[in-house]
Amino acid sequence: MIVGNGTEKLDLVALRRDFPALDQEVAGKPLVYLDNAATAQTPRQVIDAMERFYREDCANVHRGVHELSQRATEAYEAARCQVQEFIGASEVGEIIYTRGATDSLNLVAHSLGELKVDSGDEVVISAMEHHSNIVPWQLMCERRGAKLRVIPINDSGELLLDEFDRMLNDRTRIISVAHVSNALGTINPVREIIARAHELDIPVVLDGAQAIPHMHVNVQDLNCDFYVFSGHKMFGPTGIGILYGKRTFLEQMPPYQSGGDMIESVTFEKTTFNDLPYKFEAGTPNIAAAIGLGAAVEYLSKVGMDCIESYERELLDYATKAIGSIDDVKLIGVAREKAGVISFVIEGIHPHDIGTILDREGVAVRGGHHCAQPVMDYFKVSATTRASFAFYNTRQEVDELVFAIGKVKELFSD
Repeated sequence: MIVGNGTEKLDLVALRRDFPALDQEVAGKPLVYLDNAATAQTPRQVIDAMERFYREDCANVHRGVHELSQRATEAYEAARCQVQEFIGASEVGEIIYTRGATDSLNLVAHSLGELKVDSGDEVVISAMEHHSNIVPWQLMCERRGAKLRVIPINDSGELLLDEFDRMLNDRTRIISVAHVSNALGTINPVREIIARAHELDIPVVLDGAQAIPHMHVNVQDLNCDFYVFSGHKMFGPTGIGILYGKRTFLEQMPPYQSGGDMIESVTFEKTTFNDLPYKFEAGTPNIAAAIGLGAAVEYLSKVGMDCIESYERELLDYATKAIGSIDDVKLIGVAREKAGVISFVIEGIHPHDIGTILDREGVAVRGGHHCAQPVMDYFKVSATTRASFAFYNTRQEVDELVFAIGKVKELFSD
């Protein structure tokens, strides 16, 4: 792999060699993988780390005095420390392993909701949220008798902060918004949202699943109260994610699930719970995936997040101009600040048909509502075609996408 420092150019040839899945053909053509917002590809360094665990150190963590258990525990906890350093958390106890961003959001909605929200209170989300940052809050509001309020967006796919200011009041208890929209690519002004919320002592949850692969994130610098993300979107394995939370909140919040490591002692009369972070980690964890996540964090750190962000910004600009210049193609979401995503529609052609034809050209994109149906409703479309980028994508691959879109139009013009 090539190591970047934010000023160097990425060596794409060397980087792409790290990703075995990219070296294959689909329908007799070289794979052009542009579905990274759903799941990014995995470098061999992550694959090797997980394989090494299963080959040499496969044992449960925290419970054994034998050598394998000790080695597994060391690798598992070392990965937690790598995540802490990667996102700039103040201490390792604030890093909670979960199954992914969705699991993390459910945990926060359940436990923070129980702590903070009563009948008549309000929770604020935005109109561009993934379903995972809508439904848990809906369910919590139903349980607690609270009201869910939604920050509106404009036709560019940007939040209306004036409306946000007007909806804050003395009944607002929690704000939860995406750092980056999975359907539009919009980078939200989260610093401003957090600053305004904290003036009223309102905690802020950030869904960082689409931000963490594309930009440097420091949770202390942002001053968010919670930050969630998934391993598989940041070149790690599936089934693993992170909930960062400030200790002041995590210590007060009740456990989300029970059993296993989250317990300190049990009698039939009373159970006492473990210290952070284990208080929220019930049962045997996904040890191999946690180790793989640590390897992914190490990989990203060596490439350099500043270097990745700079390159991807150039690639996104190139792709936006190239796709936006195609006749009959309409871009959905043209915010001034974007990362990683281009969503579009072609009049008279369903995105599922577009995706199927692009697949025959070796180009992998996503067609659908992207688990963001309210976004589709706002733009009055049932679905979009979404091309989403990672640092291993190239301008040549963008050109292949443009060529394949031409094939789609050609086929439907007959």
